[in-house]
Amino acid sequence: MKQNSKQKRGIPFPTHIVFSAISLIVQILFVVIMMMGLSEHYFFINTLCTILAVIMVFYITNSSGKSSYKILWIIFILAVPIFGVLAYMLLGGGRVLPHIKKRMYKCEKKYIEKLPKNDSAHETLRYSDGLHSRQADYLRLESGYPLYKNSSCEFLAPGEVFLPRFLEELHKAQKYIYIEFFIIAEGKMWSAVCDILEKKVREGVEVKVLFDDFGSIKRQNKTFIKRLRKKGIEIAVFNKIRPSMDIFMNNRNHRKIVVIDGKVAITGGLNIADEYINELERFGYWMDCAAIIKGDAVKSFLAMFCSTWEFTTGKNIDYTAHISEEKVLEKGFLLPYADGPLDDKNPAEGIYMQILNSAHRYVYIATPYLIIDNSMKECLRLAAKSGIDVRIITPHIPDKWYVHPVTQYNYYDLLEAGVRIYEYTPGFIHSKFFVSDDSVATVGTVNMDYRSFIMHFECGVWMCDNQTVLDIKEHFNSLLLQCEEITLKKMKKSSVFVRLKRAILHLFAPFM
Repeated sequence: MKQNSKQKRGIPFPTHIVFSAISLIVQILFVVIMMMGLSEHYFFINTLCTILAVIMVFYITNSSGKSSYKILWIIFILAVPIFGVLAYMLLGGGRVLPHIKKRMYKCEKKYIEKLPKNDSAHETLRYSDGLHSRQADYLRLESGYPLYKNSSCEFLAPGEVFLPRFLEELHKAQKYIYIEFFIIAEGKMWSAVCDILEKKVREGVEVKVLFDDFGSIKRQNKTFIKRLRKKGIEIAVFNKIRPSMDIFMNNRNHRKIVVIDGKVAITGGLNIADEYINELERFGYWMDCAAIIKGDAVKSFLAMFCSTWEFTTGKNIDYTAHISEEKVLEKGFLLPYADGPLDDKNPAEGIYMQILNSAHRYVYIATPYLIIDNSMKECLRLAAKSGIDVRIITPHIPDKWYVHPVTQYNYYDLLEAGVRIYEYTPGFIHSKFFVSDDSVATVGTVNMDYRSFIMHFECGVWMCDNQTVLDIKEHFNSLLLQCEEITLKKMKKSSVFVRLKRAILHLFAPFM
């Protein structure tokens, strides 16, 4: 029987989160009190803050990045210099402090250098499909990961269809299982996975599990890590929440990666939590998807996991000893890619734009959020105005009350340009994929929002000229049967209050 979201799960509120929140508030209050204590020197302090704000605005103006994102911060800093500068130092820019960046970049570079160059795969794609080969060239240049032949991809949706296949692949493990998720929540899904992991450890299989601390807040018992380690499972927590005014706290690991014996990799929108398999109802029916990759392309997902594991734990993984040369003879090409806030490159958003710019007939999109800047909005509008059939599915029941109005705010300009927008009426769609012209598609963890494009660590797999592209298109068309099409006429019927709420919340879009 499915649980209701209001039912207690028996998971205590994590005390370290409470302590961190209180400590952060204390630090902020200390700054405020200090400034108030210096009120007798108001002119001096005010002048100093103004100078600091101008310097910060100058820095933001001349930095790379999205103009809409920068404009909001400039307005905020000039309006309230003290708090604006402090907030930007904590939350702005989406980038990583130099010493952390250096360490993480070193880990990533170490494993990417071990990947095959696969120049022959790129040459083959250029010869057979010159138009879409440019997308592969772009991804290789921006993300550093190569293109593969001899690889397959199985598309699975929704979560309750994916879970049996996931468990089946775990059962087959003989050497190792590496798991990396944004959320690992105790419940039926985790219990099914954990039972297999424990069994595999007893069989001598190496098991490593990595999850994001923020993503798993309130989703685990306080003895969760201790119990797993006692059973022989290696556990690592990415970017532990600390009582610190640390800008890296804003950079989360949103990736979903499973690697098994170097033969199988899994990615997509699914986390390990009961709502993803509709055993826990939170926002109506939860629609999500995943991709199971086999063959040479697994090498890239192994490199992604190894780099994050080494950054988090400081422990090296012998990459060469963990790869598999087992071939999969399958038509088409796969290119796994990763993205993160280490540099100004942005392959996750860039490949979405590349697909839109290269389309001849259609681009179909599923995304839980549509919080986009002007460059992405214009890319969607230009494609639609050029006669491309651009369709987007978003949720009808949102997971965050303050985010969905911003998604809907962006409907107006897109609808006017001819983009067709649908809301998934049974509930919340968490899938993230693009599919175009029966030729290319990408599936992964990347939402169409500022956090995915700028702040978070993300991943996905781009595919070309294989059957999976058609499977994704078929899935999209089946979703349309459960959607309500949103028209400009319907949007204009919204009350003044609703439209005002959307406009106000849109001002804070870069924070969402």
